[in-house]
Amino acid sequence: ALFDMQFKRIHEYKRQLLNCFYIIHRYLQIKEASPSQRAKFQKRVCLIGGKAAPAYVNAKTIIKLVGNISEVVNNDPDVSPYLKVGFVPNYSVTVAQYICPASDISEHISTAGTEASGTSNMKFVMNGGLIIGTMDGANIEIREEGGADTMFIFGCLEDEVPAIKEKATRGHYPIDPRMQRVFDVIRSGKFSCGDELAQQKFDGLIDKLCNITEAGTWEGDRYLLIHDFASYVEAQERVDKTYADKAKWASLSIQAASSMAQFSTDRTISEYAKVIWGVEPSPRPAPTRAA
Repeated sequence: ALFDMQFKRIHEYKRQLLNCFYIIHRYLQIKEASPSQRAKFQKRVCLIGGKAAPAYVNAKTIIKLVGNISEVVNNDPDVSPYLKVGFVPNYSVTVAQYICPASDISEHISTAGTEASGTSNMKFVMNGGLIIGTMDGANIEIREEGGADTMFIFGCLEDEVPAIKEKATRGHYPIDPRMQRVFDVIRSGKFSCGDELAQQKFDGLIDKLCNITEAGTWEGDRYLLIHDFASYVEAQERVDKTYADKAKWASLSIQAASSMAQFSTDRTISEYAKVIWGVEPSPRPAPTRAA
């Protein structure tokens, strides 16, 4: 199986919810395929982890959705041989020591222009993993160092965001039919696992994305999940296709990992000392011999 990882703080701009929607889309694809067609799907293990602020209700709801998706997917005999989903609790450095080396692809999919930098992508690539991501944060510099072919880029660019949102306020914000199908399945209660309160919260997440509020006014898909979904699906298809060629994937993994010297602490601290702090190295004096 391909190990697909998204480990970072749970936040709407980091778009763990977009990953959830794709996992449901993939689940539906496998579920509706014939047994012979299912055998052609690339097997995946999708793991999501991270912590949310205690009062951040939407982030907690996303964690609940991940857990419920895993409950449905992992217990479906038609799908579970080809797709596994899990939420890894209490993410920490100790957990990362296992997760980062295990990653084949890691997800760094924040909306363009929202991530100040981000460093988890560096950790995953240093361990030989490739990235599916947007042109945001440190993804941009990592791509420059490793080469465009080591990263599966999707989504709008930062300078395109204002025009997209302006069109949305005028009612031009189409929803991809595949995403609409995911919304419909969530609203049907498929992933509620019998929890009515959770279902209400899941419905609320979708209502917000679809610009529906109690007052009937446009609230907006602030982080453009709907806009980027089709591009995201296409990038995931490229991941599957590339992973099928094991020699090519191994070559890209080596290429990516060996290009990460730019992000080492040696280089970073040396540059900070010179450019920002204006200090020179202070070599330790040689030890003196005792008489």
